[in-house]
Amino acid sequence: MDPALLRERELFKKRALSTPAVEKRQAASESGSHKKKKSKVDKESSSGSKHSAESSNGNINIKTSAGYKFGCLAKIVNYMKTRHQNGDTHCLTLEEILDETKLLDIGMKQKQWLMTEALVNNPKIIVRDGTYGFKPKYNLKDKKALLRLLDKHDQLGLGGVLLDDVEEGLPNSAKAIKVLGDQLIFVTRPDKKKILFYNDKHCQFTVDEEFQKLWRSVPVDAIDEEKIDEYLKKQGISSMQETGPKKVLPVQKRKKQGQRKRNFKTHNNHLAGVLEDYSEGVPVKK
Repeated sequence: MDPALLRERELFKKRALSTPAVEKRQAASESGSHKKKKSKVDKESSSGSKHSAESSNGNINIKTSAGYKFGCLAKIVNYMKTRHQNGDTHCLTLEEILDETKLLDIGMKQKQWLMTEALVNNPKIIVRDGTYGFKPKYNLKDKKALLRLLDKHDQLGLGGVLLDDVEEGLPNSAKAIKVLGDQLIFVTRPDKKKILFYNDKHCQFTVDEEFQKLWRSVPVDAIDEEKIDEYLKKQGISSMQETGPKKVLPVQKRKKQGQRKRNFKTHNNHLAGVLEDYSEGVPVKK
């Protein structure tokens, strides 16, 4: 074989070996896969950031909603009531209330709303020099204050006091009521709520039998409840209807009115004997 051709063949092999075409394709495929992985990671990170942004926006919307605000207010009022019933009647600042109720994550708008509107206008909260306390219906310090209140209601004819109002305003009310014992009278209403009355022991006396007979001999059948109420009001005595459960009056159904007959005006009355009636057809001539 020609030696020149052999030399050219050897040079071709060397050039072929010096140019790694396969390796370049692998590198290209690896770079492509790397780009794809990178794009997937970028998409996942972007979706994660969007999800976190949406969740953060959702949290913000929840915290700024009206339901969240009034939920915080209800929690604060219930806490102030509970601590008042336990004997902690001193006032607290808003920061102390938020700390004790674990509402430290509310924003400045909610704090401003609590200070300027919610707590100030709440009937169960009292404001004193920038501090807040619970305001019960009857502010009772001890059992003697409860007895004075019941005695006053008895003397003025105001009746009794709801047990719920006593428990709301008297710290450690269960213990105080237990100590008072027979000085109180309990009456249960039809709606299962209990009312406290003062047991005036000066009124516990025996009545003569002759007087009882005279009392029972007076007829009261002809006197209805309305007349009795009018008489009590004239004497300055109020009945217990105001403190009792309110009766719901049944809704009266409207009666269907019958169809009214329409009256039509008649015309040409002066021609009554001249005109003929053709409503039943043309009359037959005789």
